[in-house]
Amino acid sequence: MISDVKILHTEVLSNNWYTLRKITYEYRKKDGTVLTQSREAYDRGNGATILLYNQEQRTVILTRQFRLPTYVNGNPDGMLIEACAGLLDKDNAEDCIRRETEEETGYKIRDIRKIFEAYMSPGSVTEILYFFIAAYSKQMKVHAGGGVEGEEENIEVLELPIDQAKEMMEAGTIKDAKTILLLQYVLLHQVL
Repeated sequence: MISDVKILHTEVLSNNWYTLRKITYEYRKKDGTVLTQSREAYDRGNGATILLYNQEQRTVILTRQFRLPTYVNGNPDGMLIEACAGLLDKDNAEDCIRRETEEETGYKIRDIRKIFEAYMSPGSVTEILYFFIAAYSKQMKVHAGGGVEGEEENIEVLELPIDQAKEMMEAGTIKDAKTILLLQYVLLHQVL
């Protein structure tokens, strides 16, 4: 257990899209040794994600969109299948995910359930991601979805049988961590 952490210096390396800081700190280990280290931490804010499911149809709603970091790291077309998600901005997690769900998928959801929260890449990113699930039905569809035009989003909405989503996850077609966690949750807890 680390105690006595002291920030010695913080330098902003980039404040372009989000904020990248180099932080020099010291901490006292349990054996009394004091270590000084420097690490970079990327602050993009906190986010929320949701998996929409339909128990009757045994289907889920996912999205597909281009993700540059996956492209530069070997994803041939850069397209990623994901659960709906977004940054909190100034909203709380529940308000954020309701807004993002309607913008990205076109569904105006009613009852949502928070299932957990997690740091997704704690070695370098400050973000906490809040995970939700919610039932959906055709009657909740208020528009086509696809994202907000002013935000230059280009999102394809996918409705998939849960068995197909499971196969895609197992085959490596679905590679997004938040989506895998949500799919595994609904499968493990027999939501579908």
